[in-house]
Amino acid sequence: MRLTSIKNTIIVTLFICFSCGSTVTEKEAMQKAPLEQLIETGKAVTEDNARDLDREKDKILMLGMQRTDIYLPMLKGKSVGVVANQTSRAVVKQLVYPPDGKAYVKDRNLHLVDYLVSEEVSVQTVFAPEHGFRGTADAGEMVKDGIDSKTGIPIVSLYGKNKKPNAEQLKGIDVLLFDIQDVGARFYTYISTLHYVMEAAAEASIPVIVLDRPNPNGHYIDGPIMEPQHTSFVGMHPIPVVHGMTIGEYAKMIQGEDWLKTAKKCDLTVIKMENYNHELSYSLPIKPSPNLPNDTAITLYPSLCFFEGTFVSAGRGTEMQFQIFGAPSFSSEKYSFTFTPQANEGAKHPKFKGEQCFGKDLRKESRQSQINLDWLIEAYKNSTKKSEFFNNFFVKLAGTEKLQQQIEAGNTSEEIIQSWKAGLATYNTMRKPYLLYE
Repeated sequence: MRLTSIKNTIIVTLFICFSCGSTVTEKEAMQKAPLEQLIETGKAVTEDNARDLDREKDKILMLGMQRTDIYLPMLKGKSVGVVANQTSRAVVKQLVYPPDGKAYVKDRNLHLVDYLVSEEVSVQTVFAPEHGFRGTADAGEMVKDGIDSKTGIPIVSLYGKNKKPNAEQLKGIDVLLFDIQDVGARFYTYISTLHYVMEAAAEASIPVIVLDRPNPNGHYIDGPIMEPQHTSFVGMHPIPVVHGMTIGEYAKMIQGEDWLKTAKKCDLTVIKMENYNHELSYSLPIKPSPNLPNDTAITLYPSLCFFEGTFVSAGRGTEMQFQIFGAPSFSSEKYSFTFTPQANEGAKHPKFKGEQCFGKDLRKESRQSQINLDWLIEAYKNSTKKSEFFNNFFVKLAGTEKLQQQIEAGNTSEEIIQSWKAGLATYNTMRKPYLLYE
């Protein structure tokens, strides 16, 4: 099955139990296993029709956040810290009891924090990653602590004074709930936040629950393996650029490979998705960060993010972020496509602001199954000042000095990709025990 949009997914928090020919009350229905169909209040639920609904359930992707029957009991009566951003939401069905009239089921598109509050879960603190709780801050922009205007819950930034929760920020919290949409690239910093949350939780003996979500680039692994001497917040672990794991699988690998710098183990629980596999084509309903506005940007991101470590623009300051590349110094004879970056959400000070850039439009590219180095190599060859092409950030993104050296030496993309094969084979072996899905 190929699922192209979560908007087509039916999500359920209505629960029923059944025995042969039996019926259930509304209150009982809220306590049992989920069914992916609106059940009219008062309708008899028999073993036969419940079995039919379960067959339909086998075709539907269910996110970790939607499996409330599993994680809500783990939160009741506890003080909860939530690590979340704008992606931490899903459509749910809730049983509504109006003051007058019969109870009914209603679809609700809810943020995780709002859902937990509606279920009377005690949310003490929200922890926000890079780009902030609402996901509007620039890449690399310091995010301040604050208060959520809707719920009044304190927001602690994990991209401000500290990237790792400290003891004071975790004081009084019984359990941490992590639910953030990743895109499957090593330099996308949400997995670095995951690492620090798990590490801090282990030190404070606080359990961590990860609500799993699909990886839109989870169908392949590719790129150079990060070398330890180049560890940074855009690369914390010895993995390739495209790691091919969901956020829940990645949490298990962080734990299993002993990457946490603490003597204690993290008490980790991953709430799996249902009906997910790594070949699934998944369209994100909400952009995961300001400069990944659509599916094309997300699929091209592992290839085009390397331009962030060069003088070339990858489209920040336009509405085509990570779908184009170019620079004012490129020849107009070689590149007919032009764009002019301007300040916008997520790029207050974009590269080449107000300058016309000549480059290439990649918006018609299909889903990628391999990093494309041809664009990077092409841009380097067409640069008039090759000594100024790379900046210091490039090695951090690549996780190795070798990639820059290979491009400067004139290696082809095929030769460079071939040099990754041994490292990828070793990584794939390491990764297998932590996979939760086909």
